[in-house]
Amino acid sequence: LKCVHCYAHAKATTGDNELTTAQGKTLIDDLAQFGVPVLLFSGGEPLVRPDLPELAAYAVQNGMRAVISTNGTLITAETARILKDIGLSYVGISLDGLRETHDRFRRRLGAFDEALRGLRLCREAGLKVGLRFTLTQDNAAELPKVLRHMDEEGVEKFYLSHLNYAGRGYKNRKNDLQHRMTRHAMELLFDLCWDDVNAGRRREFVTGNNDADAAWMLLWAERRIPDQAHRLRTKLQRWGGNASGVTIANNDNEGHVHPDTMRWDYSLGKLTQRPISAIWDDRSDPLMAGLKQQRRPLEGRCARCRYVGICGGNSRTRAWRLTGNPWSEDPGCYLTDA
Repeated sequence: LKCVHCYAHAKATTGDNELTTAQGKTLIDDLAQFGVPVLLFSGGEPLVRPDLPELAAYAVQNGMRAVISTNGTLITAETARILKDIGLSYVGISLDGLRETHDRFRRRLGAFDEALRGLRLCREAGLKVGLRFTLTQDNAAELPKVLRHMDEEGVEKFYLSHLNYAGRGYKNRKNDLQHRMTRHAMELLFDLCWDDVNAGRRREFVTGNNDADAAWMLLWAERRIPDQAHRLRTKLQRWGGNASGVTIANNDNEGHVHPDTMRWDYSLGKLTQRPISAIWDDRSDPLMAGLKQQRRPLEGRCARCRYVGICGGNSRTRAWRLTGNPWSEDPGCYLTDA
């Protein structure tokens, strides 16, 4: 597909420099030795690689949880069975809205129906499956509909991704939600989660690519469940916010290592030249040195923010893409100065 918000700027071609299966297994060996607990196969579209099941199975055999993020269009009953048999922990399938909106975002008629078919086949095979939704100004009104669809399909996990300025996401950054709309979307999710808790339901809701969500959740808790707010603050401080360059790494299809999923234009080194364990602990790179600091060298609003201890300064990719300075304030933060 040619999704308008793709952070990888993916195309339907295979590069000559992509990692081989053997190189992929060498990477997995190194990740396992380094103590990495989870390996997410993403893309582009991970199921385009014919050796995806082999690599995922190898990760499981090495003691890691293997999960995939997919558009769902390539999943057949046989594919779902294979993914289940190899011990895949989770399949996240992207929906950008209901049929018309999703097909427009994915730039192909029928993409919605194919994704829904893939989701149902995974569920029938016994795989844990979830919906992934990237929030932009063009599909914000679809969020309640997707959440209802989640309920109708019996899906137990939902992941909301904020638009990050990478790949085609940068080209389309003008479609990012106004901050007021973002706050509204988050309130909707928090209220739904709390309704689930009170009803005894145990569905999972996750958000990503905007660590201001932690501060906004704490503010929500102070209003709605003030007796629990202190416990929540303690947990959020322990979590620490943005983990780019610390506990999240990205390895691209050609073997370059990046500080997070969105920084494909910044290579820390290549796996065919140095193992990821050596690359990741090397603080001679100024960006990695800053990311690994207890308190990052943040500037602007982020430097002054009372919530920096639970947000970590949010996305350094957005800051860099719009200002050229990786430590400037994150323009995607939707908190007011107050």
